[in-house]
Amino acid sequence: MGQFDFQIVAEDPTGARCGILRTPHGILETPNFIFCGTRGSIKGLTIEQVRKAGAQIILANTYHMHIRPGEETVEALGGLHRMMGWDGPMLTDSGGFQVFSLQYGGVVQEIKSCRSLHGKKSLLRVDEEGALFRSYSDGSLRMLTPEKSIQIQRCLGADIILPLDECTPAHLTRAELKKSTDRSHRWERRSLEEFLRTDTETQALYGIVQGGTDESLRRESCAFVCDESFFGQAIGGSLGVSCGQMMDVISMVGEMKHPTKPTHLLGIGGVGDILHGVRCGMDTFDCVHPTRLARHGGALVLPQIEDGKGHINLKNARYSRDSEPIDRNCTCYACQTASRGYIHHLLKCGELLGGQLLTMHNIAFMARFMGAIREAIRKKNLCWLLRMWSQSCGI
Repeated sequence: MGQFDFQIVAEDPTGARCGILRTPHGILETPNFIFCGTRGSIKGLTIEQVRKAGAQIILANTYHMHIRPGEETVEALGGLHRMMGWDGPMLTDSGGFQVFSLQYGGVVQEIKSCRSLHGKKSLLRVDEEGALFRSYSDGSLRMLTPEKSIQIQRCLGADIILPLDECTPAHLTRAELKKSTDRSHRWERRSLEEFLRTDTETQALYGIVQGGTDESLRRESCAFVCDESFFGQAIGGSLGVSCGQMMDVISMVGEMKHPTKPTHLLGIGGVGDILHGVRCGMDTFDCVHPTRLARHGGALVLPQIEDGKGHINLKNARYSRDSEPIDRNCTCYACQTASRGYIHHLLKCGELLGGQLLTMHNIAFMARFMGAIREAIRKKNLCWLLRMWSQSCGI
């Protein structure tokens, strides 16, 4: 992994840190947010618009890219970077979360492209070899193994890749969770072996910490990831069923993780959650929240701007004659060119431009927010930012 390096360049008394993550496709400043280009695009935007909005890193989804167009096609088109026209750092997940969501729910509702498969069980078997599932595209049987996941991600060509793990819900018994965590460790070791079998210069593999809300299992999983030769670590699995429980798990894992390796917190995108994660030493985050919220009419704003919330819904009739921008302090294209009233009109008419403008803004908001966090850490005053946010939210 000669082209990869991670250096911590500043630390805050809270435990937060700033870092520089070097990849073959450029430098990522941390803490940072990874924007989701699930099927090889940030919905509604060109890559140039994503870049101008301030994104430094994006991700694509291994499961969806494997189903359509297939990793061989992506490789033939020059890999994800060339296919998408993105020249910055990129991450791909293992595909495991989507496969296991077929059993536990959460992804099926988003997949409506093949109505003829309605009613058929999608995840057919999980055993030591891997997970056997049915493609939502054509109904064909697919087997996702640790080795296959790495092979797919090799073809996709992202800078940072993840090993296959078993993603389980919060309601498992401890015995079931222990069995799942142990299997994830075996799968991760197989993923690492497959990764090390081929070129390791152009990609870096993170290990995934599992264990649910169980402290002893989280500690065991952290120790496993720390002991193996993963470049970084990702915090996965269930973080609980409430905001408080999630905060507790993140705090717990923050104390157990490897102190100098880059750490990614999977699936977290709420601004308050990110602030807590940063304070616990997390370096990167990913979530569909900013872009999905935009497609449903939501614009991210500082809580004190309106109603003490972290976003406003521009579909609401109250904005129909609002001549103000989304945020008068934002310099994004949407805020400089469109009023709330105009975006409301676009949304109510079903014009795609409405969601496009909100997506631009939400990416810009999140990029600016992460920049403010980095600046606060460098000045060793993240506590001030935390207090400001808490007061804005009325906490």
